Amino acid sequence: MSLTYRDSGVNIDAGNEFVRRIAPYTASTRRPEVLSSIGGFGALCDLPGGYRRPVLVSSTDGAGTKVMISQFMDKHDTIGIDAVAMCVNDLVVVGAEPLFFLDYFVTGKLDINVGAAVIAGVAEGCRQAGCSLIGGETAEHPGHMEAGSCDIAGFSVGVVEHDQIIDGRSIQKGDAIIGMASTGVHSNGFSLVRKIMKDHRLSYEDYVAGFRKPLGEVLLTPTQIYVKPVLGLIKEVEVRGLAHITGGGLTENVPRILPEGNGAVFNLPSWPVPPIFGFLANTAGVDEAEMFRTFNMGLGMVAVVPEKQAVKAVSFLAEAGINAWVVGEITDLPGVTYRK
Repeated sequence: MSLTYRDSGVNIDAGNEFVRRIAPYTASTRRPEVLSSIGGFGALCDLPGGYRRPVLVSSTDGAGTKVMISQFMDKHDTIGIDAVAMCVNDLVVVGAEPLFFLDYFVTGKLDINVGAAVIAGVAEGCRQAGCSLIGGETAEHPGHMEAGSCDIAGFSVGVVEHDQIIDGRSIQKGDAIIGMASTGVHSNGFSLVRKIMKDHRLSYEDYVAGFRKPLGEVLLTPTQIYVKPVLGLIKEVEVRGLAHITGGGLTENVPRILPEGNGAVFNLPSWPVPPIFGFLANTAGVDEAEMFRTFNMGLGMVAVVPEKQAVKAVSFLAEAGINAWVVGEITDLPGVTYRK
């Protein structure tokens, strides 16, 4: 018998079955602009009508080492949401509506059930964001990755009207900072999380005081997708700047949208910090500055609006299902400071 590709660890038949299995998930996300279905060499998507000067916006990201916790917990149905969230939340900060998403799923050996659960999560994330899952890549890497390991990343493209791009240029001293609640750790800082868990001999299956779920499930809470509430907010108030709070926390991400010479002051008692952050800090003795430079600390997205529109912004977001607070203000002193 001659040597086959399957003998090397790659199963083409399993890959074909996987594509058939996930086809309903992609179909559930379809937008009218999509001109193709999965299985082709390239995915086709028309631009939506109504734009005078449409600008395409792109982003790529993944779920990071959070996927290692999903593997340990054998819970794969939400990690795809994280991959989508990390991309589409980056699009909406410039005012863009996400149009489509493509995933990259790689594993040492394809387990169709695991892969289907991951892509089901991707489709759920796309539905939450209002974009289409129009294609992707499923790769087996035998010899490079262990059979039970996998990773998920993605790529997204959105569109915004040229004269409605939000780039922070109009931000000025006295503007209010609106903080939007995170669902927890989201998808950044997990290398530190895993080190804390390992160094302190904690298990992801442990129940600890203050949590109704095992730590692994708490940590796997999917990243909040802010697309629809933020697109709605942009229509209701003057949004001068938006920042997705990812790796680097508030300390590193907020300055990315501020004009030269401006800074931000956050009033620490003004929003509730989820207990998972206190647990991590207290367990490992991580100081406050490092926590705010690593994690989102309860705010997954911030918006900068004129001070007179702050209350309206908070009220709109609450109606849209996002807890939000006036958490600080723009100053003329560069950098981010935290006021107690």
